Amino acid sequence: MIDLYKPLKSELWFKKLLLSDKETMSFNHAYGLTICFSEDKWDEWYYKWIENCENKRFYRYIKTGEEFVGEAAYHYDDEVNGYLLDVIIHSKYRNKGYGTFAIEKLCEVALENGIKEVYDKIAIDNPSIKLFIKCGFEEVYRTNEYILVKKSL
Repeated sequence: MIDLYKPLKSELWFKKLLLSDKETMSFNHAYGLTICFSEDKWDEWYYKWIENCENKRFYRYIKTGEEFVGEAAYHYDDEVNGYLLDVIIHSKYRNKGYGTFAIEKLCEVALENGIKEVYDKIAIDNPSIKLFIKCGFEEVYRTNEYILVKKSL
């Protein structure tokens, strides 16, 4: 069974693992590939994303059985003037339906929270664009760096 799971602060080791794994973060090559998420950042991050999200942020792990396989989130972005999705599936769990599950669940949660549209900025060479189109997103525009997609809920 796949589910969205609200992580405990002590479980942020998995987010650190995701962000530091070169294969998992290969889509982020234009922005430095991996991201440092050291333990000294966990308290502030957890407060902002989990404890005090102000309906501007939502964050969960994607969990199957007892294993974490990825993360699913959305947040309000001033530049887009809307909510951007964020889905990262650990490389060893890709192409097993977890990304589709995460996008669909994020859309459900966003709608339940009164959000009418969601977006994502996808790197121009990221193959996940096909997944977003399959999940009902439409291309809004593209630059040399990314494609902005949108879905009305």
